[in-house]
Amino acid sequence: MVWNKPLPSMDPDIEPFWKALKRHEFNLYHCKKCGAWYFPVACCRNHDNEPLFGNMEWAKASGKGKVFAFNIHHRAFHPGFEKDVPYVYAMIKLEEGPMIGSNVVGCDPYQVKIDMPVEIVFQDITEQFTLPQFRPVAQ
Repeated sequence: MVWNKPLPSMDPDIEPFWKALKRHEFNLYHCKKCGAWYFPVACCRNHDNEPLFGNMEWAKASGKGKVFAFNIHHRAFHPGFEKDVPYVYAMIKLEEGPMIGSNVVGCDPYQVKIDMPVEIVFQDITEQFTLPQFRPVAQ
């Protein structure tokens, strides 16, 4: 498969997230002191932080959540997406608390609803990148 769509941007702060996805693991930034979860990288808002993010770590998360908001794209804003329309882009409220933007796949776009339970699926797109996408949880 040839990937002809834009690639995610990578910098040292988010690199551990992408490396975990490549292993088909879903990690979020986690406070070792109070247990709060964050995405993307952030200092904990619940207390003073240790220097250089010392109280923070990347930790395995559930990969489950609910659709918080979404839209159905009927027009491709990049030539690589022309064969994908219509497709759903959604904000997923993760069980751990943070939100992440991604596609909802594995169902008719018109069946997506607010508060619909979803779980992560991993789409390997290149040697370097695996995308986190979400599908409806079978009920």
